[in-house]
Amino acid sequence: MVSVGSKALVSRSSMGDHDHESLKQAKSKRRKHKKGGAAHESDSNPKHSNTNSNTFTSPPQGSRVRKQLDPETTQYFSEIANLFETEGVELEERSLICANALQETKGKEFEIATDYIVSHTLETILQGCDVDHLCDFLHSSANDFPYIAMDRSGSHVAETAIKSLAVHLEDDEARPLVEEALTIICKVIAANSVDVMCNCYGSHVLRTLLCLCRGVPLDKSGYYLSKSTTLLAERLNSKEFSKKDDATNFQPGFPNLLKVLVSDMLKHAKKCIKTLQVDQFSSLVFQTMLRVLAGDDEEMLHVIPFLLGCKDKNNAEGNFIDAKVVADLKNLLKESKFSHLMEVVLEVSPEALFNELFTKVFRNYLFELSSHQHGNFVVQALISYARNQDLMELIWEELGPNLEDLFKMGRSGVVASLVAASERLHVNEHKCCEVLAEVVCPVDDSPKGIVPRLMFLDSCFTYDDKSNWSWQSGARMNVMGSLILQTVFRFRSEYIQPYIRSITSMEATHVLEAVGDSRGSHVIEAFLSSGASGKLKRRLITKLQGHFGEVALNSSGAFTIDKCFTVSNLSLRETIVSEVLAVRSDLSKTKQGSYLLRKLDIDGFAANPDHWRSKQASKESTYKDFCSMFGSNDTKLMKNDSFLRDTSNNKSNPNTVKEMRKEIDQSLGSGAPFLSFQNKNPKKEKLKSKRNAYISGDDDESNRKKRSKKEKVESGFDTAATAASGKILKKRRRDGDLSEASLKKVKASNA
Repeated sequence: MVSVGSKALVSRSSMGDHDHESLKQAKSKRRKHKKGGAAHESDSNPKHSNTNSNTFTSPPQGSRVRKQLDPETTQYFSEIANLFETEGVELEERSLICANALQETKGKEFEIATDYIVSHTLETILQGCDVDHLCDFLHSSANDFPYIAMDRSGSHVAETAIKSLAVHLEDDEARPLVEEALTIICKVIAANSVDVMCNCYGSHVLRTLLCLCRGVPLDKSGYYLSKSTTLLAERLNSKEFSKKDDATNFQPGFPNLLKVLVSDMLKHAKKCIKTLQVDQFSSLVFQTMLRVLAGDDEEMLHVIPFLLGCKDKNNAEGNFIDAKVVADLKNLLKESKFSHLMEVVLEVSPEALFNELFTKVFRNYLFELSSHQHGNFVVQALISYARNQDLMELIWEELGPNLEDLFKMGRSGVVASLVAASERLHVNEHKCCEVLAEVVCPVDDSPKGIVPRLMFLDSCFTYDDKSNWSWQSGARMNVMGSLILQTVFRFRSEYIQPYIRSITSMEATHVLEAVGDSRGSHVIEAFLSSGASGKLKRRLITKLQGHFGEVALNSSGAFTIDKCFTVSNLSLRETIVSEVLAVRSDLSKTKQGSYLLRKLDIDGFAANPDHWRSKQASKESTYKDFCSMFGSNDTKLMKNDSFLRDTSNNKSNPNTVKEMRKEIDQSLGSGAPFLSFQNKNPKKEKLKSKRNAYISGDDDESNRKKRSKKEKVESGFDTAATAASGKILKKRRRDGDLSEASLKKVKASNA
């Protein structure tokens, strides 16, 4: 058991401004903590001040002796901890206990916050107290807050206090108190920001403080506090990468206070910026600083050049990067910590600064940087955040002819970023697909091997004789190769014909093995969502016949079954459902089972196959009608090519069509027969008919007349389908999603 009240420990550190030498000395004094012991040596424990005034002064510098926590205080907080563990403490009583306990911390905030055991109880107290006592605690501990933040145990207390402040941001009455306390904490942290940001514990507290000032919800601040684990997937997606939209979910922050905090931090970092650029923990702080300032171009044009080492202010418009720092920057790009910082710089830079960085730093240096173990990630970021076609053309000129060399060096991430950017910006799309296919599969070799070789990208380029390479049965498929193929299948179908022929020529055993692999299954799903014809998609799906139940039980294969079902015709759908029905019991026990059973309507098929077929036929009619109304001309021409044409590749308005598909599924997904009139509510039916009349533009006289047989054939709807589609059309007209042209089209089709 951890003991309480051990002998005082001493550590020394300097707080405040540092030159390069003092910063290195401070870093050399870091010590790893032992898991036992009530008192732990923090990275920096300067001399403690017992000043308890609500106003703060700059914390004293020099040596610091951690005082031993007296037994009475330890016992007092131990009793509070035991009391909180019981379930009989009411909310009001708990708040009163917390308020009294915080009064006991006066003058002993540092010792209590950094005690290994008692600090846990203090965290609970800070979470349960009201805003007045919380702010009072922060006022009284302001002088010690940097030292608390840099302690192993104290950092958790400091972060809990900051998060507790965030809880009260929505309260207008409490906001002035929060802002006052936060202002004091920001000032004292900024005055010692170099020490705090270079400390492994203080760095995290400072990043949390930056997020709070910006208004980032602290329970969803993972992206801002550290590098996102999904960053690669986001970069390879075709969507925009700006985080400005996140601001809609922000809490009310303190933008002026944030700017003051950042300004003071940079002021104190000025003397040692070169050391901070390559420090692990300060790099994380700078990354968070840039992300919370994203969207404020004026601030960015000041902060980013400073972090890149530019000392002089902008001499002229469009001249943000000093020529004398370019050589240093090229070397820094190969440093691990700075490369992470540069990735974020490229992500949030205003376009003018981004273009200048490319021109002065990256141009004619991309291939050399791509070959470096750290620099290649910077190149990936540069490609991913390129915003115009001209810039992408210049990047392609340098890297396009070197795809094979990049693969051989293991820099497939650069190739993946290049392919994704070509698709996103529509630059050299055909050339990109063509060159990639030639690099992976030599011209004199069969194009059937393109997709398999990209699936097993590593073994393909490490194989002695690439022309004799064969399917690596049982081997794990390559992540980057899978991502490249997923991107390729987003290109227009005329550009990717070799890839389509390759995947449809795969042997049935290889297709089954691919859907059983999480990476391979994503490739199959991407193909099923591509612009390839429904006939070719069904050719691939039939290779899984007899194994649909087996695939559905696989965690990754279940989503593939979903895609297969979407693009299949009625007979193939019935085959899928029949095979999945055989494993319904086992499937219901899996994580993905309930979704798949509901999507395929397995229970409905088991209860009444004829009803299930009727329901699917009605959906077919509804989908086709909507595609004819809202789809592009290409979609109309190909609508009969598949039972359910996948319209996700419709370039005209893909999101709208997807949303319609979802709404139709919800509207037509009831358990009653789609053509049945049982249990109809007369009032609802009357309302639906009025809605249909309103949308179709029929006048009162035409509403009283019976629809002609010709109109029924042209519409393709039965009574229930018309009611469902009418409801959706009216909603879209109300929400503004239905354009005037589309509305006229609807009127004309029903005239």
